[in-house]
Amino acid sequence: MNNPTLENKVFLALLLLVSIAFCWVLFPFYGAVFWAVILAILFAPLQRRLARRFRGKPNLAALLTLLATLLIAVLPMAIITTLLVQEGAALYQRIESGELDIGAYLVQFRDMLPQSIQSQLQRVGLGDLQDVREQLSGYALQGSQFLATKAFSFGQGTFEFLIVFAVMLYLLFFLIRDGRQLVAKMREAIPLEDEQKRRLFSKFTRVVRATVKGNVVVAITQGALGGLIFWFLGIPSVLLWGVVMAFLSLLPAVGAGLIWTPVAIYYFVSGDFWHGLILTLYGICVIGLVDNVLRPILVGKDTKMPDYVVLISTLGGLALFGLNGFVIGPLIAALFMSSWGLFIDREPEEALE
Repeated sequence: MNNPTLENKVFLALLLLVSIAFCWVLFPFYGAVFWAVILAILFAPLQRRLARRFRGKPNLAALLTLLATLLIAVLPMAIITTLLVQEGAALYQRIESGELDIGAYLVQFRDMLPQSIQSQLQRVGLGDLQDVREQLSGYALQGSQFLATKAFSFGQGTFEFLIVFAVMLYLLFFLIRDGRQLVAKMREAIPLEDEQKRRLFSKFTRVVRATVKGNVVVAITQGALGGLIFWFLGIPSVLLWGVVMAFLSLLPAVGAGLIWTPVAIYYFVSGDFWHGLILTLYGICVIGLVDNVLRPILVGKDTKMPDYVVLISTLGGLALFGLNGFVIGPLIAALFMSSWGLFIDREPEEALE
């Protein structure tokens, strides 16, 4: 005897089971799949323009879009990563050989402070900086050692990296070419009303573009501007500090000021007034204003999240997903807020029925 309710439950359980199994199979390549989806969404407008120009040639339009993606997004990041690893290896050698002593700069900075401030440091137990000096030197050595290790381990993991990179490119090509058909099939499979599905997918696309452009592009811009002023002032390891400022720019409560502010203070205390003034004005008027000028343009009002949500989601994503978490964390938070926004907008309509 047929039982439609039981059949539906069994079918849904089977559907859930095979979906979990499929995600489990893809998990070793989740980074490749994730970035393929993100890049396909970001470069979808370019693909549509090329598809209109080369009508009847979808493979050619997809291939040209893929080449543009490599030149604009992938190749610059690969070059910067390679240079960063090399600079980290050189920095590790300088610290290990004793040529660069981070703790000595801290002691020198303390000695430059006025006597009244040094007395206050003595009262709160910060007069003896030996422990702090050892900790800072240890952190600097660990950080540079991590980058140096990456330089040696990259050769060992080259084959694995090439496989993941090839999977991403292969998947990205088909997502670019067949993305609209895949989205249409996904919309048919979701058991929601057509208007809700349209709003949900539209919101998802806008959130992805806004999150990546609003966070990553602003961070890259601030890091590049910070590295530029460090190069102008003759500060060593410009690329390393620029990348650190770019990552810190992803955290609204911290920002790139955590790097350039202590350097400006050091200039002022050491008597180099003009360098300190230049760095301070540049940090406030140029680096600081990038977030206020670019982010509203790239993100927009409808997808902007509170700073505390960005901070928590970024740190949580970093802890769970590693480096990819800088994008995954804010993206999940943005989609969470957007989905609940759609649900709240839907409630009044149901109450009136």
